[in-house]
Amino acid sequence: MTTAFDFDFMGINGQKLPLKQFEGQALLVVNVASKCGFTPQYTGLQKIHAEYHDRGFTVIGVPCNQFLWQEPAKETEIAAFCAINYAVTFPMTEKTAVKGSHAHPFYKWMRERLGHAAYPAWNFHKLLVNKAGEPVGAFKSKVEPESRELRAAIEKAIVA
Repeated sequence: MTTAFDFDFMGINGQKLPLKQFEGQALLVVNVASKCGFTPQYTGLQKIHAEYHDRGFTVIGVPCNQFLWQEPAKETEIAAFCAINYAVTFPMTEKTAVKGSHAHPFYKWMRERLGHAAYPAWNFHKLLVNKAGEPVGAFKSKVEPESRELRAAIEKAIVA
């Protein structure tokens, strides 16, 4: 049976980023962009990453330029932007396709498992995986990282 931990991304630093290294943790995988109205959500993503990390939770940012080209920068620029403006410490991938025929296999798998809800309609769409690597939730861009709804789902995911 395939789990989230069977997928690999390329890290923003050009090194392989195997999700296997997070095995046993709940993951919130979020397609992000630097020039989006939702970009301030980086603050909340960093906050929940720090708050829940010691309990077995990691946020993974996936820069994507598929929504009105709102992530045009190179990886080094994206990393600097996130560090300087939002003090991001959670792992980030290289720019990655999250929809369409070129979507990363992780995103295709999430869609197969969760249906249409897992299909990112915009930047800052959030996909939640429990500690067993099973898809357990998809949250639209408007769902704030620190919302009651997302916090409740994270609490369940880190226990499962």
